[in-house]
Amino acid sequence: MRLDKYLKVSRLIKRRTVANEACDAEKVTVNGKTARASYDVKSGDIIEINIGAKPLKVRVLDVKEFTKKEDAAALYEVVQ
Repeated sequence: MRLDKYLKVSRLIKRRTVANEACDAEKVTVNGKTARASYDVKSGDIIEINIGAKPLKVRVLDVKEFTKKEDAAALYEVVQ
């Protein structure tokens, strides 16, 4: 699954266009490298989002095309 879509499905970023813009502005890294919106997300990847005052670092646990709002947090775990 594309990185921008994963960020939206997992509810880490509210809209896919915002996720796409964050990737273009190099505010999202995967496994320590700047990632494009088309990056293919896999389980075990470490995603760091540098938007706002506090960076967010998460580990991908699962990749699903669709998920309910209540189940979105089960797709990742916060790492710090």
